[in-house]
Amino acid sequence: MAFYKIRDVEVLTGIKAHTLRIWEQRYGVLVPERTETKIRTYTDEELVYLLNIRILIDHGMKISRLSEFSPTEIRAKVAEIKLKTPAGSAQEKLIVSLVEMDEFVFNDTMNELIQETSLEETFKQCLIPFFDRIGVMWLTGSINPAQEHFISSLVRQKIVSEIDKLPVPKERQYPVMLYLPEHEWHEIGLLFYHYLLRSEGVYSLYLGQSLPYDSLVLSIEKVQPRCIVTSWLTSVEEGFIHGYFSQLRRQFPELPIIAGGAQLGIYHAKVSSLVTLLQHSEELVALVKSPSLQSSLEQ
Repeated sequence: MAFYKIRDVEVLTGIKAHTLRIWEQRYGVLVPERTETKIRTYTDEELVYLLNIRILIDHGMKISRLSEFSPTEIRAKVAEIKLKTPAGSAQEKLIVSLVEMDEFVFNDTMNELIQETSLEETFKQCLIPFFDRIGVMWLTGSINPAQEHFISSLVRQKIVSEIDKLPVPKERQYPVMLYLPEHEWHEIGLLFYHYLLRSEGVYSLYLGQSLPYDSLVLSIEKVQPRCIVTSWLTSVEEGFIHGYFSQLRRQFPELPIIAGGAQLGIYHAKVSSLVTLLQHSEELVALVKSPSLQSSLEQ
């Protein structure tokens, strides 16, 4: 069982710590345990209870009324509205699905968001902030690897499902090649790039996780891509990432390399002459379709 401090709960639920204290004093909403130094701590069950409270408040209910219900009745109220809450509550529902490892809540939430907007908007407006909040849970030791793997797998499945709905572009010459370097396994962002390109009618080849360097070279020689796109999240040494792209540039001096991820942000000064840094997903299609890249293909 995980334990959360009040600041953690504030980040994860969006309910201010000051508000939580008022609810505790005025309405008796939860009586959290306290450490020897008087710091409030909350359990998984209490976190889910507060997330459900947040959902119902977003749906128009008052805390004075909700405080009269037990956690079981609160769950029943959420079930009554069939999770059809405003988009602003989506992150709370996703965190519930993470903490309780509830695939049904996840799928209902994602399907509704995608139907209302698109996968692109869902990813930018909901999933990116959601993963930021998961990061807080990692830092506080509030979730275990199984929970993180569970939710990541569901997100991956959803993106792949949306990619499968898109037609394969008829123009297949000079594709965009997407891959993750060896020992890099965080593919959700790269899969989303693949979706964005396909949704814009760009033919892209997805080579997946942890691609050995020699296999990358063979693939480039065989396919002759217009550019390659990669992402680096796992921590690496400065010398390694610089050496990697320097070698790739020597072997393919004219090949555009587009790279994103936290490690590119950290070491941008060292690799800026070797790659084009992708800071936001919105930039990807523009970079791939840029006149300079198109003219290089025509030469």
